[in-house]
Amino acid sequence: MRKIAITGIGVVSPSGIGKRQLWANIKAGRSFIKAITRFDASKYPARIAGQIDDLDKYSTLSERLLKKIDAFSHMALVASELALQDAGIDIKKEDPNLIGIFLGNALGGWLYAETELRDLYIEGREGVSPYMASAWFPAAPQGQVSIYYGIKGFSKTVVADRASSLMAIGYAAKVLGKDKLNMILGGGMEAPVTPYALLCCNTYGSLTTDNSNPEQAYRPFDRGRSGCVIGEGAGIVVMENIERAQKRGATIHAYIAGYGTTCDGADRINPAADGKDLARAIEMALRDAHAGADEIDYISLDGLAVDLWDRSESEAIKIVFGARAAKIPVSCPKSMFGNLLGASGVLDLIITILGMEHSLVPPTVNLDNPDPLGLDYVGTRARSQHIKKALIISRGRAGINSAIVLERGEKE
Repeated sequence: MRKIAITGIGVVSPSGIGKRQLWANIKAGRSFIKAITRFDASKYPARIAGQIDDLDKYSTLSERLLKKIDAFSHMALVASELALQDAGIDIKKEDPNLIGIFLGNALGGWLYAETELRDLYIEGREGVSPYMASAWFPAAPQGQVSIYYGIKGFSKTVVADRASSLMAIGYAAKVLGKDKLNMILGGGMEAPVTPYALLCCNTYGSLTTDNSNPEQAYRPFDRGRSGCVIGEGAGIVVMENIERAQKRGATIHAYIAGYGTTCDGADRINPAADGKDLARAIEMALRDAHAGADEIDYISLDGLAVDLWDRSESEAIKIVFGARAAKIPVSCPKSMFGNLLGASGVLDLIITILGMEHSLVPPTVNLDNPDPLGLDYVGTRARSQHIKKALIISRGRAGINSAIVLERGEKE
């Protein structure tokens, strides 16, 4: 495929809002997972999360608009504005028909939905906001970003569990490569820290119940792992064809060089233990990027911190990279802020870009006793490393696999 330039980064996460704050906390290995206090979560088996408490400080949205939208749309709008500012783009000077929005999430906007459904049963139909129907559904953030900026080009929302946002970015790259659009806002958002969404996540089968030690609870690839921790947030990147980005003098943070996706077809929840179809997705991404397995300098792991998932991911990497799998630095920085579910892939991609720019492999906190799965884990401290090409892996329930090959940009 044609390489696609990433020229703007916008992020809203428990580890920071804006790329500078995010990177400062990631490279320092600070954990932002804590007990849920937004509502009474005492009766939930898993009751810790990565949470965002200061979004309003970064938001310029009107109170009138905020009353119409869920938190996941709010985060998407803030991240979109940060991305456009970072890219140096005045949206008013762009052709709205040639801008797209490709976003992913897994759950939808449940805080708004829960509140209005409660009012429905207490007060009847008169108590329900007319915006309920448009606030909760998974495509709502795409619609709100479109309305806010007047964007009218071909757009998509992807719902594929944790793989959602990386698949949305991969799809966007393919569309841009065909010159159907000038620019795409790609990424994802998730807001699962609500009573009903947390209930759904507790039936997910992969959340840790180590509530007594929130900061140490998420331990991907560690022998003491017991499951992941959810988090909320959003990540948006501005994507353009290289020729356009160069013509307008944009700083190119990174290039999306290749994308691959497969399904295991093995189980309605769990992946195939052998990792073969995840390996096939990785190989597809490498072929798409015209890159050899010996060219990858870093791998960003999905890292669910569940034995079957971690082991099958490791097996896939060993299938593709052979003996070199033990020499490629790998890490899972989401252990610091939680698994953002449908938004997890774009956060991994953004952190990888920042790692490339600073020649630093981000750490995996709580990796005190790595499971001997044959990989070169970067543990609790970041590692100096020049990263020219990287691989990002994102997976979802029922064996959904996605992989992107990322290349270092022009920014030094």
